[in-house]
Amino acid sequence: MRIGLIRHGKTDWNALGKIQGQTDTPLNEEGIRQAGALAQRLRRDDERWDAIVASDLSRADETANIIAQTLGIPQLPGDPRLRERYFGEIEGTTEEERLTRWGADWRSQNRGQETDDVLRGRAMAFVEDLVAQGLDNRRILVVTHGSLLAQLLKGLCAELADKLIDNVSLSIFEREPERWKPLLHNCTLHLDDLARA
Repeated sequence: MRIGLIRHGKTDWNALGKIQGQTDTPLNEEGIRQAGALAQRLRRDDERWDAIVASDLSRADETANIIAQTLGIPQLPGDPRLRERYFGEIEGTTEEERLTRWGADWRSQNRGQETDDVLRGRAMAFVEDLVAQGLDNRRILVVTHGSLLAQLLKGLCAELADKLIDNVSLSIFEREPERWKPLLHNCTLHLDDLARA
């Protein structure tokens, strides 16, 4: 079994540096182009994908839909376990606003946000359900969000570098008997095509 983990394309809130969390923001024009570039890369690659599933938030759903249409694969119903972290009071704020309201240590404060453990738990529960469904020979694409992906990647492979997950990045993992093996991590080579266009 292989899973391809994808962060959604860019939104206006991404461009403004606002934390989106579970606020339902759509892709912007750049995000649509980014999703198209990834879809074209996946179509050119030798890898075969059987289906795609996404968070039920529109920015992930739209990204998945563009990929599903390009690859001609089914898009499964959105899964709320793949939603971004709930950020509480922090949702909708820019870095400048966060510094003004809560100071430089805002990241360590409890502002009603979902904890890493809770976020990782629901992300891993989704993956464990995929495995439990007996999809051993299946290859599933999963479109979700940056903060959730960071926790999911830690859950799948603690040795991976902890770094910002880029919009429309692709990470691929293969299921081995006792662990998930990373084959690709946070790759955005497909965005080079947009830069050259």
